[in-house]
Amino acid sequence: MSRPVVAGADGSPESLAAAEWAAREAVRRDVPLHLVHASDWSPDQAPSAAASVVRRHLGRGILRAAEDRIARTCPEVRLTDEQIEGPAAEVLSQAAQQAELLVLGSRGLSGFTGFLVGSVAQAVVARANRPVVLVEAGERSEHEHLPDEDGHTSLLTPYRDVVLGIDVSEPCDEVIEFAFEAARLRGATLHAIHAWDNASVIALGPGEPGIGEGSRREEEWRAFLTVVLQNWRDKYPGVKVTETVVKDRAATLLVRAASGAGLLVVGRRVRETRLGRHTGPVTHSVIHHARCPVAVVAHG
Repeated sequence: MSRPVVAGADGSPESLAAAEWAAREAVRRDVPLHLVHASDWSPDQAPSAAASVVRRHLGRGILRAAEDRIARTCPEVRLTDEQIEGPAAEVLSQAAQQAELLVLGSRGLSGFTGFLVGSVAQAVVARANRPVVLVEAGERSEHEHLPDEDGHTSLLTPYRDVVLGIDVSEPCDEVIEFAFEAARLRGATLHAIHAWDNASVIALGPGEPGIGEGSRREEEWRAFLTVVLQNWRDKYPGVKVTETVVKDRAATLLVRAASGAGLLVVGRRVRETRLGRHTGPVTHSVIHHARCPVAVVAHG
């Protein structure tokens, strides 16, 4: 049975945009869309029976609003929904385990009805072992496409690039595959980006020198990137691939590239620290500053 695309719904403009984006992605992947609304309460502060009834009534209204919007913009999607009581980050992280991917509003409302505040969305990204896509308010289907000849938004033009942030010293198959598949589904160009600095040195083997200095270093990194992507080019022959290798800060370069992209794909290493799971500095910066939907793909 196919995993669904799952979207969190809290009634905020961000979550409505996320639900729309998730519906389009579900259709592209030919899987169902499952909407989840969480009632955010602490385990030691469970609501009374009366409060639970109120929460469920409000939650049903939130889900209905998302469903109505999806019905207008993407009526062909197969849609189900669910309300779950519990802390939002925990509920959404659990929902992600059974999902093809989880889609959230990048920011949301605070207070009684809103659970996708930045800290919660960030916590879900850090916890979930499945891909998580963050979508801003105002994101619409035409924004995934290039502008027409007059510079206007259009659904008739090709899709914008899928941008892949890749560290060729530690390439990850899950992240690369997600990006290639996203590009294939859209018929979009995949733009692979690697940023390097003077501290980026690869040891080529025992007793061998590191990667070259000066202008030679960029050529070496470019060669590494080409080699890393070659197997994926063979697996996805219909996907056009472009490559950028630049001496720059990775987060700065990716945020800049995201301004003209339809989707930015980055990775997050699954690891535990004394402070719990975290996203890593590049991914943390990207999800706060990129101006297009961002997919964060967990990997080992």
